[in-house]
Amino acid sequence: MKIGAVMFFTADSMQPAALGRALEQRGFESLWVPEHTHVPSTRTTPYVGGGPLPRPYYDIYDPFLALTAVAAATETLKIGTGIALVVQRDPIVTAKMVSTIDQLSQGRFLFGVGNGWNRDEIENHGTSFPTRNKLARERIEAMQTIWTQDEPSFDGEFVKFGPMSQWPKPFQKPYPPIIVGGAFPHAAKRAIRYGNGWIPRADRLEHDGVGVVIGRFRAMATEAGRDPASLPISIFRVPDDLTKLRFCQEIGVDRVVFSLPAGDAETILPILDRWVRVRQDLGY
Repeated sequence: MKIGAVMFFTADSMQPAALGRALEQRGFESLWVPEHTHVPSTRTTPYVGGGPLPRPYYDIYDPFLALTAVAAATETLKIGTGIALVVQRDPIVTAKMVSTIDQLSQGRFLFGVGNGWNRDEIENHGTSFPTRNKLARERIEAMQTIWTQDEPSFDGEFVKFGPMSQWPKPFQKPYPPIIVGGAFPHAAKRAIRYGNGWIPRADRLEHDGVGVVIGRFRAMATEAGRDPASLPISIFRVPDDLTKLRFCQEIGVDRVVFSLPAGDAETILPILDRWVRVRQDLGY
């Protein structure tokens, strides 16, 4: 079971290159960066975690730029968007960004994607909230077409472009893994339809039981004609609870990702060292 970290990078936090080096030196597998382009002042959408929206949501760096800094400072650490909001991104531009960062990192990029929860933020990008899920699917399918064809074109309901050329193609073939984030069952269904993995959150899995939900996900994949082994599960926001982590090992979870606060090195490094001990207790 791989172990990674996710962090909201800000101008005041430990910087991406330094954290990437610290994670790689300690033997962790991956570093993930979330995305929010802005926070609308209207705030009509309640924060999914309850209470006021944490300050790092306002201050977070662009994930692709942050991860490029990490890629340049490391050699083996995988870098991932956790998650990129494709409903807020032009698919042609994003396809180019994904291909570029995958080339620059020599195939270390993991394309975590999601459809978002903040209606205000999403609609500021010209996206209709009720149809965002179909828009996301079309944008991802359009990017897959761009990455795999020499003269791609796409004719969907929301995404349309005629024959064109775009290089470089991704380093990974046919493209970096598309790992779909979100809750069961709706995001799980999207992962099965067009993804190469699923990212649920640990706190949301706990409600119905981690093993129960993952069992349902794998059964759903089988019913849809997908091999569950082709859809590895990456659980985000895991606690450093050995009992729960060992259970994740037992049921074949591919990756667990722990959250880091948007703090400085003095705050972050002791947390990494604690997770090194957790990893050792798990037998890694």
